Amino acid sequence: EARETTAQEIVSPEAYIKHPLQNRWSLWFFKNDKSKTWQANLRLISKFDTVEDFWALYNHIQLSSNLMSGCDYSLFKDGIEPMWEDERNKRGGRWLIPLNKQQRKLDLDRFWLETLLCLVGEAFDDYSDEVCGAVVNIRAKGDKIAVWTSDYENRAAVTHIGRVYKECLGIPSKMSIGYQCHFDTATKSGSTTKNKFVV
Repeated sequence: EARETTAQEIVSPEAYIKHPLQNRWSLWFFKNDKSKTWQANLRLISKFDTVEDFWALYNHIQLSSNLMSGCDYSLFKDGIEPMWEDERNKRGGRWLIPLNKQQRKLDLDRFWLETLLCLVGEAFDDYSDEVCGAVVNIRAKGDKIAVWTSDYENRAAVTHIGRVYKECLGIPSKMSIGYQCHFDTATKSGSTTKNKFVV
């Protein structure tokens, strides 16, 4: 009888139930093809809403550091497109992490993974709802990673997100990171946008 019960041992539900995330996320890929419109270059790769599906996706795509120059990955909450014009992004902005050429080898992939984990893990406490998504730009002049938020006027949320994000990336306190409004970036006349906040 004892032998029989071991053969019918019940597998605990944790062994096959996936761990749901608080939000459903969409991963986008942008490839700069000059013959197409900006929107035609942007492709939705996949959506996920569990921890397991996040890792399955992450482990099956190219690392950012292996992408061609001009390419982007964007991870946004489902229903928000990775563009300024989206209703949820319009009044927002981004915490920007500019990386120099050497950092592509040293920091890019680690920073991007930490960024993704901050997003899907809702690392920003009560202000996680303010986060729209994140983008990594691979560029010859230097790569960039940015976390996008929905309302640049919500100072408490924006600065909290910036401080937590900086800490998650392990950026030394003496180095500062800046927050830029999408409106300012879209209408800038020079090559740089003024920072609205700095942490």
